[in-house]
Amino acid sequence: MLYRNKKLLEAVRTAPCQHCGVIDGTVVAAHSNQQRDGKGKSIKAHDYRIAALCYCCHAGLDQGSKMSREERVEMWEEAHRKTMGWLFENLVIGVIAQRR
Repeated sequence: MLYRNKKLLEAVRTAPCQHCGVIDGTVVAAHSNQQRDGKGKSIKAHDYRIAALCYCCHAGLDQGSKMSREERVEMWEEAHRKTMGWLFENLVIGVIAQRR
């Protein structure tokens, strides 16, 4: 079953682009295009496999005419790591310790 979280996707819209740094109101949660992350034909990857990307960077990644497949994967993976860091550092997501 794929993980979905509308609040997480909405929170990412407040982040700067994690590739170029722009804050222009076009930043969205760009899902991974890798099958290993749950991506399938007409199915988006898990909502935790996202990167905060602006419209231009997202389009460049998905259209991919100026980058090799390896470059696109590397770009997305770096933006994903930065996005997860931004979400934790800005207290958008966190860990709740459970008592035992």
